[in-house]
Amino acid sequence: MAQIKDEKQYNAIMARIDQLFFETDENTPADDFRLQELDMLSALAEEYEKEHHPIETPTLSATINARLTENNWTQKQLADILGITAPRLCAIINGKTYPTFEQARLISSRLNIDPAIVLSL
Repeated sequence: MAQIKDEKQYNAIMARIDQLFFETDENTPADDFRLQELDMLSALAEEYEKEHHPIETPTLSATINARLTENNWTQKQLADILGITAPRLCAIINGKTYPTFEQARLISSRLNIDPAIVLSL
């Protein structure tokens, strides 16, 4: 399979993907050449991005802060939701301590955060 060789090629392919994205929709037949080209270019871009633009797993701190912002909660409100003290939550967010297994379970389930993030795996 072909590969994207540099950032210039990547940018050109991304521009073409944008064009094709707006030329096709869920009603486009699977054998339409534009949809086939979109699939092929998307696979090339994905391969290039994995090597040159990897997306790192978010930290627990960043993920909890995102949930605070999304829900317009204070740390105190979140601590109450999780059933832990505000200072303990603050220490977890600041990376000064790790959540206990039970706290990690609650953080994961109540905030819909991937357990691997909560456990820093």
